[in-house]
Amino acid sequence: MHFGHIFPQGHIGMDPGAVKAYVQGVEDLGFKYIAIADHVLAADPATWEASGRGRPHEDELYREPVVVLSFIAAWTRRLGLVTSVLLLPQRPTALVAKQCAELDLLSEGRLRLGVGVGRIAAEYEALGQDFANRGRRVEEQIALLRRLWTEEMVDFDGKWHSGRAGIRPLPVQRPIPIWMGGGVGMGGIVDPVLRRVARIADGWCPLPAAPEAEDETWSRLKTYLVEAGRDPATFPYEVRTTSHKGSADEWVKARDKQQGRGVTHYTVDNRGATFRGVDAHLESLGHWMQAMKR
Repeated sequence: MHFGHIFPQGHIGMDPGAVKAYVQGVEDLGFKYIAIADHVLAADPATWEASGRGRPHEDELYREPVVVLSFIAAWTRRLGLVTSVLLLPQRPTALVAKQCAELDLLSEGRLRLGVGVGRIAAEYEALGQDFANRGRRVEEQIALLRRLWTEEMVDFDGKWHSGRAGIRPLPVQRPIPIWMGGGVGMGGIVDPVLRRVARIADGWCPLPAAPEAEDETWSRLKTYLVEAGRDPATFPYEVRTTSHKGSADEWVKARDKQQGRGVTHYTVDNRGATFRGVDAHLESLGHWMQAMKR
C-alpha cells in the first residue's frame, strides 16, 4: 500500500517558502506522492452550492496544478506528483499533453495524471467548453494524450480532434499513467463513469464515498473490469482518509480494512482540518505516518 497526501492549498498559504518547506516535510515523512486538486475559476458560491457540492470553505482556493507541481518537483527528489483530479475536458488536449510531458521530463518520470470531468457548468461556460458532452469528449482526449506521449508524429481523426502533429520532446513515461476519478460521490454510484474507468483508466481515484457505498462501488467496478478483459487484482485503486480525526488504533484498523479490500493507494486529505500552517499539518501527518508503521 502506497501512502500519499492531498496538498491542503488553502491551509498552507501563498508564500513560496512555506510551500517548499511543506512538500519537503511531506517527502521526509515517507509519503510516496502528493496530489493537488483543480479548478481554473472560482465559481460563485451559489453556483457551487447548486452543483450539489455544498458551499466552499471561506479559505478554499485552487492553485494551477501543473505549475504548482512543477515547483514541487524542483524542491523534492522522490515525491510522486499527482493531479487529483485535473478537469480535462475544460482544457485543450494538445496543451495538456505538452505541459504534462514537460513536467514528467523535469521531474524524471514522477507524474501521474488523475483526470475527471467536474460538475460546475458555469466554469465550462467561462472557459468556452461544452459541459454537456464532457463525458464523451474525455474518452477521445485520453486516447489522443496517450498517442501524443508515445509517437513522434500522430495522425488523428476523431469527433473533436483531427490533424497530423506531435509534441517534442516526449515524456519519460510513455505513456504517462492516467487515472480517473468519479463513479461515486454525493449523488451515489454512477454506473456509466465506472464503466468508463474500467475500460480506459490506468487506475481509479474517486472522491470519498459513504462507508456503506464503498464495497458496492468496488464490487461493480471489479465486474466491469472483468467485462473489459482486465484483472481487478492488478488495477490500482485509491481511497482517502484523514489524520486530523480519530486515534492511532482507529487509523491502523481502517488501514487494515482498506488493504483487505484491495486498496493500493491510501491518501490523507486534511483539507477539512481546523488547524492551519505548515507545522500543524506536518505534525498531524507525522503522527499518522508513525501509526502506519505498526
